[in-house]
Amino acid sequence: MDILEKIVVDKHKEVLLKKSIVPIAQLENAMLFNRTTFSLAEGLRNRGAGIIAEHKRRSPSKSIINQDLSVQEVALGYQRAGACGMSVLTDGKYFGGSLDDLLLARAATGIPLLRKEFVIDEYQIIEARAYGADVILLIAAILSKAQIKSFSELAKSLQMEVLLEVHDQAELDRSIMPSLDLLGVNNRNLKTFEVSLETSKSLANAIPDEFVKVSESGIGNVGSIKELMQFGFQGFLIGEQFMVSAKPGERAREFIELLTL
Repeated sequence: MDILEKIVVDKHKEVLLKKSIVPIAQLENAMLFNRTTFSLAEGLRNRGAGIIAEHKRRSPSKSIINQDLSVQEVALGYQRAGACGMSVLTDGKYFGGSLDDLLLARAATGIPLLRKEFVIDEYQIIEARAYGADVILLIAAILSKAQIKSFSELAKSLQMEVLLEVHDQAELDRSIMPSLDLLGVNNRNLKTFEVSLETSKSLANAIPDEFVKVSESGIGNVGSIKELMQFGFQGFLIGEQFMVSAKPGERAREFIELLTL
């Protein structure tokens, strides 16, 4: 199996265990479950920088990135830097994250939060709502069209936005539907972990304008973003570029300042 297949197999086991411990009714009674959510799509449409800054401790491709900082500190730094939103990785085994990271980021900031997770079950969407997420990620490579439809419609019914991630034309063609808000192109092949910005460029014109276009992964400099903007991208998800710093918020601030010059 490739790494993506391994993650999905483990995720099914994880969700099954969680369901046996924390019932949906308990999640629905959480303090944050009925809070008013923030719109990431609106922020990306109306602000120039379009940065979604990510909190990521480690990854299968890069091993340890930064495990020394508190998520609250990172979240506050990103908010002060002017990020339009924050992505919080909640996978534990492969990325070192947790739902507590999402909860702590929510307590620390008032910007839209994306739960970055390998969603394979409706339970995880309800879980995301209970822990303070405004946006969920759906990965086309691991979901059927029927799953994307049911998961995105559930998220919308819970007043959350949906970022659908695709890697190629085939995934995009079978996945576009009205219940999505943002369409993300992941420049990293999740099977090989190779990165190329050409992936975003090649798919840009095929994404209808009613969706906010987001480019993800491998964005290392301001020049890349300005180039991608010419292809209609309004959102840019950046993690490692900031997280390799001892002060991710400061790195993000410098990056955003350069971008808006």
